Amino acid sequence: MTKNIAKHIGKSGLFFFWLLVVIVWLVFPFYYAIITSLQSGTAIFQPSLIPVDASLENYRQIFLREYFSVNILNSVIIASTVVGLSLFFGVLAAYALARVDFIGRKTLLLTILAVSMFPQIAVLSGMYQMYVAWRSFLQVELGVQWSHALSLSWLSFSYLIFTLPFTIWTITAYMRAIPQELEDAALVDGASYPTIILRIFLPTLWPALITTGLMAFVTAWNEFLFALTFTSQESERTATVAISMISGIADYQVPWGMIMAASVIITIPIILLVLIFQRRLISGLTAGAVKG
Repeated sequence: MTKNIAKHIGKSGLFFFWLLVVIVWLVFPFYYAIITSLQSGTAIFQPSLIPVDASLENYRQIFLREYFSVNILNSVIIASTVVGLSLFFGVLAAYALARVDFIGRKTLLLTILAVSMFPQIAVLSGMYQMYVAWRSFLQVELGVQWSHALSLSWLSFSYLIFTLPFTIWTITAYMRAIPQELEDAALVDGASYPTIILRIFLPTLWPALITTGLMAFVTAWNEFLFALTFTSQESERTATVAISMISGIADYQVPWGMIMAASVIITIPIILLVLIFQRRLISGLTAGAVKG
């Protein structure tokens, strides 16, 4: 019995040791970014686990930049719009794919999955041609001047290519697990299909909605390539592109402290969202894994 206890303690100790290694490996880059953001001058290049002469000057300087606050607001608007559109169209598409029996349903599902496998660079040229054609149509044919709102709208639309497939697949798996008897009973009671979706499916789909919504938000919030390609003015850029545009007086004077401060600022919302929806997120991921 003593040997069994010692063996159990040994396994537990090894498990917690590797767990600690993984946590340090994942958390340390963000911790080091915080330390760097609190330093300036040559202190940035002196490795230290504790900030020396820490100050919030880099954070003050980053918000003194003319458009950085606007860039963060752009990211918030785009990410929120993408989440809303992804969930709206995702629920409607999932209902059709999970509850309506039609020819080609499996082929359509596989096509949606295939779309999600394409890397961004593979579809960038096609999206850019669509962007040029759409902008030319608005300006030449309709006489509409390209604006800040239209730029954000186009970015939101382009991000749906990557958020909708995952959303549809996840919600479809959840919706298939809902007993058909619930829908049949609602139909017998005279409920319409919109009522069934709003009153029966949505409350049951909360874990899936939170999981897919958070994933869509993170994708839109962190996206860089499309935002860099489809924006030309500083006021239209997202936070990730704005960070890449931060530069010093000369190439050898890159303000790493400001860059790290900006990186910490745009990372905090993601961390807060994950902490707030942690239970729902874990429930959504685990349930989706076994119900698919």
